Formats: sequence, structure tokens, C-alpha cells
Amino acid sequence: MKKLPLFFPLAKKTVSCLINGRLTISIAESCTGGGLSDALTDVPGSSACFMGTIVAYSNEAKIKLLGVPRKTVEKHGAVSKEIAALMAENVRKKIKSDIGLSVTGIAGPGGGTTKKPVGLVYFGLAFKNNKTYVKKRLFKGSREKIKEQAVRYALEWLLNYNLYYE
Repeated sequence: MKKLPLFFPLAKKTVSCLINGRLTISIAESCTGGGLSDALTDVPGSSACFMGTIVAYSNEAKIKLLGVPRKTVEKHGAVSKEIAALMAENVRKKIKSDIGLSVTGIAGPGGGTTKKPVGLVYFGLAFKNNKTYVKKRLFKGSREKIKEQAVRYALEWLLNYNLYYE
């Protein structure tokens, strides 16, 4: 994914918010392929809050690396609110961070269906108080644009939740 200079100010603000709140984060990425983690780690000092990432692109990786139950993947599909929630919760627990953030979606150009079109992305946000939230978005454009929009949305959502951490 081509880096956008616009990510840096948003990522810098997000990292600053995490550090000021004395919060740590870990990330589970699928369709963004590490782009979200890359945006955060571009910020100098991000090691004070960023604990690690698991890029679980395939279903098998989600099952083996993140501990997502195979039956849940088979029942709901890898691009679903259930999987986004489990990815966020499990990466938070595995890497031992305050916050777990996940992204799973269909970047295209293939892979979409009528029920789950190209551009469909689910985001999960799990907190150490065992509260988990999921958001669903439908992005338009090329594969690169969908990935960029997903990274941007994840950073914005995280920033908004950080300001009002529960």
C-alpha cells in the first residue's frame, strides 16, 4: 500500500492520545495487510504504546494465530462482525495490551458477493474492561483505495474512543 502523508498527522495524534492515556494497543489485520500497524509505527515514540500486530490474512491464520474458532469462521465468514470482535479480543489478550483493534474485509477486486460486496470492512475494538465494539463500513474504489480508507477509518475510530476511554 502506498503511504499517504495524510496518515501521519492522524497516526501521530492517535499515538499521542494512547501515550497520554497510558494505554497500550495491539492490532489484528486482515485486508489492510499491516498498513494500519505501519501507519502507527511510522510515528516516533510509538513503541511506548504499540505492543504488536498479527497480520492474519487467511482463514487458517485467523484460526491458528488469533484463536478464532473454525466453526465461527464457517458459520459467519471471515468478513463478519463476529470475526472482527474475536480478532480484536484475542489479539488484545495474546499480546497483553489494553486495547485490541481489528480489521477484516474484502479489498477486491475479486472476492465479493451480493451479501458481502467488495469494499465491505468490519472493525473491532476491544478494551481491557471486556467491552468490545464492532463497526461495519462499505468503501468504494480500487483495492488500494479501499485499504487506505480502512486504515484511515480505523485510526479515526480509535482516536475517538481513546478520548473517552472507558
